[in-house]
Amino acid sequence: MENNYAGMTVNERLYLSGLMDGFDEAVEEKNAVRVRSILEGTELTEEAIKPVLEQLGL
Repeated sequence: MENNYAGMTVNERLYLSGLMDGFDEAVEEKNAVRVRSILEGTELTEEAIKPVLEQLGL
């Protein structure tokens, strides 16, 4: 499986995928399920998603 976002930061992935606004809304709503779904859509692994959720307090 090819990772189209290899070597990119989370913000770069969100911007290029067009998911930045949805991510920001989900964070504002404190919707951890939606945040996780969006991050999975940028091909982040579970190991990479967990610290993001923790940093956001979700």
